[in-house]
Amino acid sequence: MRDFKSKRYWLIGASEGLGAALAHELSRAGADLILSARNEEALHALAESLPGQAEVVPIDVRDMGSVERAAQAAGSLDGLVYLAGVYWPFAAQAWHVEQTIAMCDVNFTGAARVLGQVVPQFVAKDSGHIVITGSIGGFRGLPSAIGYNASKAGVMTLAESLYCDLRQSGVSVQLVNPGFIKTRLTDKNKFNMPYIMPPEQAAKIMLAHMQSHRFKKSFPTFFSLLFRAANFLPDWLYYRIF
Repeated sequence: MRDFKSKRYWLIGASEGLGAALAHELSRAGADLILSARNEEALHALAESLPGQAEVVPIDVRDMGSVERAAQAAGSLDGLVYLAGVYWPFAAQAWHVEQTIAMCDVNFTGAARVLGQVVPQFVAKDSGHIVITGSIGGFRGLPSAIGYNASKAGVMTLAESLYCDLRQSGVSVQLVNPGFIKTRLTDKNKFNMPYIMPPEQAAKIMLAHMQSHRFKKSFPTFFSLLFRAANFLPDWLYYRIF
């Protein structure tokens, strides 16, 4: 089981929702945290509520200069957790250019910017822990999910490639694919969300996975199996169902 005591973990997207809930879990487990997001006020409030050490380093993952400055401020790390994400539901018939670009830029390209600062550091010292947040929606395309599902599929494949390259090294890579989590993002959905869970419950599941040495965790288990099984359906049947 992985020990977090006195380890420095950088949480990107920590200001609310799953990121904030995971910050509480990691802090209770003894980790020293660097909390990053755009909302500096929310980060300071979170840092003050944690039982352990926490630093606030604002970041805008859409801006390379901001990412570079934040990485320099974060300094030497033991772990990175990328949780930053934005979401707007709409169909292709109601295409929203700015929102589509924002989802791709924050959810996927933002992860690439941050990883570009951290992976070389971890490789150089042959030590480190990288955790990337995907989504069970990233397994296949879904209706009214332009931008979000594509960006999550990209970040999930990115994690898989990282794992391929680093699995025999001292750098550990993990991927977490949650289902519906009750946040201001899922509040935008007008449809029924099966197995939706509070961020605190999701954070406990995520921490348990981070303590393990397995690569991937998709949850809730039964719900995620339905999405994973969809990869094996022929196209004519998949699109008729979904």
